[in-house]
Amino acid sequence: MERLIKSGQGWRLGWDPQASEYQGLVGADDWAIELTQDELDDFCRLLGQLAQTMSEMADELMDQEKITCEAESGLLWMEVEGYANVYSLRFILSTGRCCEGGWPAKVVPDLLRGANSLKVF
Repeated sequence: MERLIKSGQGWRLGWDPQASEYQGLVGADDWAIELTQDELDDFCRLLGQLAQTMSEMADELMDQEKITCEAESGLLWMEVEGYANVYSLRFILSTGRCCEGGWPAKVVPDLLRGANSLKVF
């Protein structure tokens, strides 16, 4: 399998199963961080969980009610903030390189679609 890069306006995701240490990549237009396979797996899994939670909350919230949801693993912490159907995303990598990044609400739907199609988790 060859290296795969998915990108859109304001986001990038990558997967290189042949890389020795960092098989994954997450980023925006002006930054990127390489991730291990486990970190990338957790990133995509937690992103999916947060998106599902926000979708489920849509019927519980009033139209102008904002919410913040968090999820974490031993490798990273993630947070979505905004309305049930429009929200920003932040993450903090808590091992090794210890970095953080995020995407504005207008980018998250495409990022989520990219993460769902990057590889099988």
